[in-house]
Amino acid sequence: MSISLNEPFILGSERDLIAEALAGGTSGNGVFTNRCQDHLQKSLGVPRVLLTTSCTSALEMATILTGVGPGDEVILPSFTFSSTANAVVLRNAVPVFVDIRPDTLNIDERLIEAAITPKTKAIIVVHYAGVACNMDSILSLADRYSLPVIEDAAQAFGSSYKGRPLGTFGTLGCLSFHETKNVISGEGGALIVNDESLIDRAEIIWEKGTDRLKFKRGVVSKYEWVDVGSSFLPNEITAAFLYAQLEGAPAITSRRRAIWDRYHAGLAALERQGLLMRPSVPIDCEGNGHIYFILAPDRQTKERWLKVFSVADVGAVSHYVPLHSAPAGRRFGITRGSMSITDDTFDRLIRLPMHARLSDEEVDIVLRMIEELVGQSAIALP
Repeated sequence: MSISLNEPFILGSERDLIAEALAGGTSGNGVFTNRCQDHLQKSLGVPRVLLTTSCTSALEMATILTGVGPGDEVILPSFTFSSTANAVVLRNAVPVFVDIRPDTLNIDERLIEAAITPKTKAIIVVHYAGVACNMDSILSLADRYSLPVIEDAAQAFGSSYKGRPLGTFGTLGCLSFHETKNVISGEGGALIVNDESLIDRAEIIWEKGTDRLKFKRGVVSKYEWVDVGSSFLPNEITAAFLYAQLEGAPAITSRRRAIWDRYHAGLAALERQGLLMRPSVPIDCEGNGHIYFILAPDRQTKERWLKVFSVADVGAVSHYVPLHSAPAGRRFGITRGSMSITDDTFDRLIRLPMHARLSDEEVDIVLRMIEELVGQSAIALP
């Protein structure tokens, strides 16, 4: 039986809404874009959301809006996707990598202050696997130093911290609706603008540096180029697809959480025996079932287990090569402090198959494989 790491979950209503979009026009910022934005604003309880072509685009908008520029430093974790750092580098600024926590694999809030210098312009936090960073501590520190916080919530739609949706805590939040995420539109993302003073400029940057939205609202008689910007907004076909997914989001999230819980319960005994480590979710966080991973005892064991999964056609994989050790990270970024947890995490982490189409039987097959692998590893120990 082939078990894939990820499969897009299609509800069926996407086709009808795409047909509706085709009948009404397919360029960006139309009916479905506004429906999605209104839906997200209400469900998240935020003043403004702008759909984007990707979470990468949202991150790039966020660095522009927070004034990141040449020579500035932006603090972020190394254990993340390249887009998090690219948004900084594209502003001719410097990504400053700090280590992560060993439990949540999120940026270690205790290490941020030591990385702050007079050049620090912003802090980017990443909610890895849809589990929240310690936002209370991070926001308190950022407030003391008057630094904006950008939430890279690419994996976190449907997750919360102390009952509040992720992406709504920082100055700005960035979501992903990439095909690999819980709620999808093929490619796609959104910028959450939590600071109302940034809304006007965000709309201008989003509309290629023009005040076109003001023109559409009748505020100005013509629109013109007034600021930097780019074509950050998606087309209506993408937005129509996304709207169907947003309507089905509660059911999708519920199924993924059930799969996550099945993995977690099935691996509890092996963790108690010290044979592997499971994810850790703090009591004040609610995850969205985006990723389930295990940490093998060491890199050699991880690589051996991955080979067995590959031969069995089970989509278990490693995850990020830490940015600080990647070629571009060494070229563009700097580290502050030890990166030992980040390096150790890369050496040991295995992502297990996780998607809403995964059956209980398939989860149980993966669990039995892990039990067999752990047993073989234990026998091989001296």
